[in-house]
Amino acid sequence: MEELQSIDRRRFIRATGIAGAAIALNLSALDAFANGRMQKLTILHTNDVHSRIEPFPMDGTKNQGLGGTARRAALISTIRSKEENVLLLDAGDIFQGTPYFNKYGGELELKLMSLMKYDAATMGNHDFDNGVEGFKKQLHHANFPILCANYDFTNTALANSTKTYQIFKKGGLKIGVFGLGIQLKGLVDPNNYGETQYLDPIQKANEVAAILRNEEHCDLVICLSHLGYSYKNNTVSDQVLAKSTRNIDLIIGGHTHTFMDVPEDVRNLDGAITTINQVGYAGINLGRIDYYFEPNKGKRIKVGSPYEINNRLEA
Repeated sequence: MEELQSIDRRRFIRATGIAGAAIALNLSALDAFANGRMQKLTILHTNDVHSRIEPFPMDGTKNQGLGGTARRAALISTIRSKEENVLLLDAGDIFQGTPYFNKYGGELELKLMSLMKYDAATMGNHDFDNGVEGFKKQLHHANFPILCANYDFTNTALANSTKTYQIFKKGGLKIGVFGLGIQLKGLVDPNNYGETQYLDPIQKANEVAAILRNEEHCDLVICLSHLGYSYKNNTVSDQVLAKSTRNIDLIIGGHTHTFMDVPEDVRNLDGAITTINQVGYAGINLGRIDYYFEPNKGKRIKVGSPYEINNRLEA
């Protein structure tokens, strides 16, 4: 597929609107809309929310007044009222960070995500903080799948409780989503992950992405990654993953709490574009990437920038 350069979402939409996307794709805008060829997909995402239910307190610190699930829910609802095809995804570390987790063990977090109608999430290292048994205990509160392609939970309480990938159909498009988790050894208490087997994330990513692209014929392949954005050593990161794989269009990242103002494009093994995005932590930002498709010609354009969750929200 032909990829065009990412630009600021708000500036793009305000300046040119959807018709501008049609022009950028070398299409006749009127013809594209008249024939129903232009399709838009809006991807919303979070990562490393860490049980942050309420906004940060007004205590003079850097993040005072930011975040909060009520504000996020209102923003998501507003976006859904304006956009027909929306996917809402999370890249892990749902748990741990406020007394809500200590008191309720993750129940509140998953219930709120279900009320916000998340479509899928993956697991981060802190989602093991009450052990696999503790995560399993809360899982029935999640009305969305937990996607983990490189954790083998066969001999644990989470056996058959997660999925490798999920396919979503939106407006005639097929979107394949899978998850990858970080190496737990040395990061998580062994008692908390038990007999969970960690599988090579690059190998698993290539396997699953090939299935989604070549067998399931997905128009877009998304990886929910809790590997981390980038490291100075050889640890597998989102940047390394993007360069070492094929068939992944978008990596929604977590773990390193990286605030990205715009998504980053990386060339994969085939020389095609894999886009990386991550929006910090604690629910301060809601990520958004819009894809405009003209499927019959195999072209798309993407635009993206995050929303800061504050008391002056605009969608």
